[in-house]
Amino acid sequence: VTGASYVMFKEALNITSGLAKPTVVEDGLLVEITPETMKSLRQALRDKKDFTILCEGNVAQHVEIYWVDNEEETNKG
Repeated sequence: VTGASYVMFKEALNITSGLAKPTVVEDGLLVEITPETMKSLRQALRDKKDFTILCEGNVAQHVEIYWVDNEEETNKG
């Protein structure tokens, strides 16, 4: 599990595997995704739906975006 101060999503046309490419940048995370994934991510954010992005790598990696009912319990500090 990697915690980050921020997450950036970048649409990348050179991804051939269809899997996202995560990179740690300073204290944040840059996730390069396909145009199709970006379109789906935008729709999920508009609809306030959970979303998972599968990433490339030797270990099964993914970026999870999920909505919570009580933000006070999850954002302490």
